[in-house]
Amino acid sequence: MKKSQPRIVIRRKRNVAESKHNSSWKIAYADFMTAMMAFFLVMWLLSLVPQKDLQAIAEYFRMPLMTAVTGGPKNESGSSVIPAGASSVIPNPSPIPSRGDVHTEGDLRDVQRLESLKTELEDLIKTDPVLQQFSPQLLLDMTPDGLRVQIIDKQNRPMFATGSALVQSYMRDILRQLGPVFNKLPNSISIAGHTDSIQYATGEREYSNWELSADRANAARKELVAGGMDEPKIKRILGLAASVSLIKDNPAAAVNRRISIVVLNSRAERRIDEQNASAASAATLKDLLEPAPAPVPGGAVPGLPDLLELPVKPLSPVGQ
Repeated sequence: MKKSQPRIVIRRKRNVAESKHNSSWKIAYADFMTAMMAFFLVMWLLSLVPQKDLQAIAEYFRMPLMTAVTGGPKNESGSSVIPAGASSVIPNPSPIPSRGDVHTEGDLRDVQRLESLKTELEDLIKTDPVLQQFSPQLLLDMTPDGLRVQIIDKQNRPMFATGSALVQSYMRDILRQLGPVFNKLPNSISIAGHTDSIQYATGEREYSNWELSADRANAARKELVAGGMDEPKIKRILGLAASVSLIKDNPAAAVNRRISIVVLNSRAERRIDEQNASAASAATLKDLLEPAPAPVPGGAVPGLPDLLELPVKPLSPVGQ
């Protein structure tokens, strides 16, 4: 048997370049961990903040960037101390209530009812043949006080006779159509009249735009009541003349002549009632309720001397 030959193994050493250690991933990982730690820290802090403060923080991020940088005036529709100018592109589903107001469950249900009323009015304007032709003159929007319906004037189709509170026939139809719709909710109504900046020849001394705007608001009230709305629903009548122009750059424009009807929410009604209550102080009521002093026998007025007992000085001749 043939002896097997030994196997020859040749080992060749390869020159492999040692790989350099790349530690850049450690920096990215450290940044990631820092960001996560900051995120969880912020989440923990937000869990300790009350709900009303969270709404204020949300309002801050709704502020336009340019306004935040330039420090513009604060938004008129809110009571936040954070400056805000033009309306933000981020919707605000729950605006911050004014100071002293609290969002209760009743307030939230009230807002939902007003939103439903707004939708109903929009559908009515689209379908009703009387309101459909005047849809460009009807503006609906939600305000902090409630649902506002504005009926604006047009140059060729004014709501009232020129310079008077005489309601035009089509304006009467619009108001009488809206009356029964407002009557569906228990909310009160506020009516305000507005005019343009063109004054009467007598200026503000006699009958002016202030009286005209108040008379037109009262005329709108009469038509709403005639249409079927309960008269006790009227909370207040305002005549604002040209103090609140719809187009501020052109106060003489026809669209500034308008009637604003606000279906007040519960918070606005409470605020108005509180203002009226604070105006009547206890001392004033006490003075008003005090009985009149009893008459003194002989017809003399208490606190005044008897005129018959005063000395009479003789008249001197003329010329001396």
